[in-house]
Amino acid sequence: MASIFSSILSMFSGGAKQPGASASVASDPQPYADCTIYAAPQKEGGQYRLAGRIEKVVGEEVLVRNFIRADMFSSTDDAIECTVRKAQQIIDQNGPSLFSDGAKQRQV
Repeated sequence: MASIFSSILSMFSGGAKQPGASASVASDPQPYADCTIYAAPQKEGGQYRLAGRIEKVVGEEVLVRNFIRADMFSSTDDAIECTVRKAQQIIDQNGPSLFSDGAKQRQV
């Protein structure tokens, strides 16, 4: 009986989640300046939210800057492309100050 209700509920909520399905979509790392960009748009309903991280190796440490924006896309390809462009913009606008605080990880 409960499976009937969950099936009906999944029809109205966009389908059942697949076992092992991730809440985000990862892409190949993209080098830019002395950083590496990882696009990881987050799936929300039938769309993808712009999200990713920027990493930079300083000495022997990897410093990480995570970012999430309000932009939503209907395709993963569009979301990944715009995420990479946004990360490049963040790197260009902040320059060396993006990692100057030495924090291992933070939001930007």
